[in-house]
Amino acid sequence: MGREFISLFDEWAESYDQSVSGQDEEYKEVFDRYGEILEAVASRTTGTVAEFGVGTGNLTEKLLDAGRTVYGIEPSKGMREKTKARFADLQLFDGDFLAFPELPGEIDAIVSTYAFHHLTDKEKDSAIQLYSQILKENGKIVFADTAFINEADRQERYRIVKDQGYLNLLQDLQTEYYTTLEVLKEIFQKYGFEVSFEKLNTYVWLMEAVKTKKI
Repeated sequence: MGREFISLFDEWAESYDQSVSGQDEEYKEVFDRYGEILEAVASRTTGTVAEFGVGTGNLTEKLLDAGRTVYGIEPSKGMREKTKARFADLQLFDGDFLAFPELPGEIDAIVSTYAFHHLTDKEKDSAIQLYSQILKENGKIVFADTAFINEADRQERYRIVKDQGYLNLLQDLQTEYYTTLEVLKEIFQKYGFEVSFEKLNTYVWLMEAVKTKKI
């Protein structure tokens, strides 16, 4: 459920914002247009939003600035402490994509950035099924994360990154649970969502899924 990465994120909490700023050459393309990516996710939401993988609260800030009611879910204590220091009144819960406290009221949108890849494809399926049950009619899932178009695209990206000499990035791409748009489309449609994908940088895709029917 992504909780195998908690210790990593506890350690990363202090330097996370520096990482996403693009100062690390190896990961610069991954976080290219980071602020615009957060804005794109926030702009596609309305009303009450559940945010998974809050991190240090960068997307949270965009959502609050846009006037959304936000329930934050984050498994890392270190990350939660960072976010709580920024937004003392935020309703922030210890939880992950699949295990989290019951949220009050109806949820208009579920959002996340740079986090859904911490779930295996089987866990992604379980998560989308769960969200289809808690979202109101015409509710949205809006995620931004690294993904590949298909398996051929995955292998080509591995080749490019290896040729660049970015071996840490290559290891991340090969060991974490990055999936393909083909797999994601199948999962979303399975649970009554219409989904579209928009490429935001070399690695990151915006995934916008609207709940159109009950399953």
